[in-house]
Amino acid sequence: MTNTDIKIFGGSTGKSFAQKMCDYIGIELGKSEVLTFSDGNIFVKINETVRDHDVYLVQPIGLQPNDEFTEILFWMDAFKRASANSVTAIIPYFGYAKGDKKDEPRVSIRARAYAECIELAGADRILTMDLHSSQIQGFFKKPVDHLFALPILSDYIQNMRIEELVVVSPDVGFAKEARNFATSLQVPVAIGDKMRKSHDENAKVLEIIGDVQGKNALIVDDFSISGGTLVDLAKGLKERGANKIYAALSHLMLTEAAVEKIENSPIELVIGTDSVENEATLSKKIKTISVAPLFAEAVVRIHNRESISSLFDTVPRR
Repeated sequence: MTNTDIKIFGGSTGKSFAQKMCDYIGIELGKSEVLTFSDGNIFVKINETVRDHDVYLVQPIGLQPNDEFTEILFWMDAFKRASANSVTAIIPYFGYAKGDKKDEPRVSIRARAYAECIELAGADRILTMDLHSSQIQGFFKKPVDHLFALPILSDYIQNMRIEELVVVSPDVGFAKEARNFATSLQVPVAIGDKMRKSHDENAKVLEIIGDVQGKNALIVDDFSISGGTLVDLAKGLKERGANKIYAALSHLMLTEAAVEKIENSPIELVIGTDSVENEATLSKKIKTISVAPLFAEAVVRIHNRESISSLFDTVPRR
């Protein structure tokens, strides 16, 4: 099979990411349209034949999670009814991923419900990046290809040549991923002791475990919405003698208020990916790195029945 056989389409909030993927592969973006009527109803249409083709639909479940998720279902249904041979849902950011367990009575495991709906709508495969927890792959019965932003973020940080660097995890839950970052950068790790009292976006960093005195700190996390933990941890690091403070996020889910917090904080720079299209992150303190080429390379390998895991042979597994 050749790369010209690949058909990539973009949903309403995945079109620019899909275009970057197409530019990398050297193909044209699939012709399609999305309409949202005045009552909120969503209409999707494929404007070219996909009969007997393997197609790929790019749509994050990000800043408009309910609409974006619903749109994915309609796309899956449309491609299947148009007799596509297979449909891969490319979801750079998988929203509701924090709802991955039943940790109190009478609550929904939202990530599992999402996974089942996407499969029932017709997805034959899912391609995503940095799930909040790897157990979410088990919610799908169809194959899930799980990509990692770590190599791309790590390469960028290495090129910054920051001396006396220490990687800082915001809490114990992200400590393993932070250690993977630290291993990649060959630097030590520190861990924040974070407590969240309720189901809101406010958490308090109580203590920092590890030596940060006189060091430059890199806070790592999968995403941040309110920016509260990042800023609180940055202030705690400063109080404990850290020099310059940076942050690396797999997904830039930051709100406008969060960006304002970061701009007024001790954080020098936040580095993240374009997995979610977010105009709020247009700030001098935020650097966005594209992971579209990574997804494009994964699509080429999927299409040609080649290994994807070899893309991460040197990356520690979660």
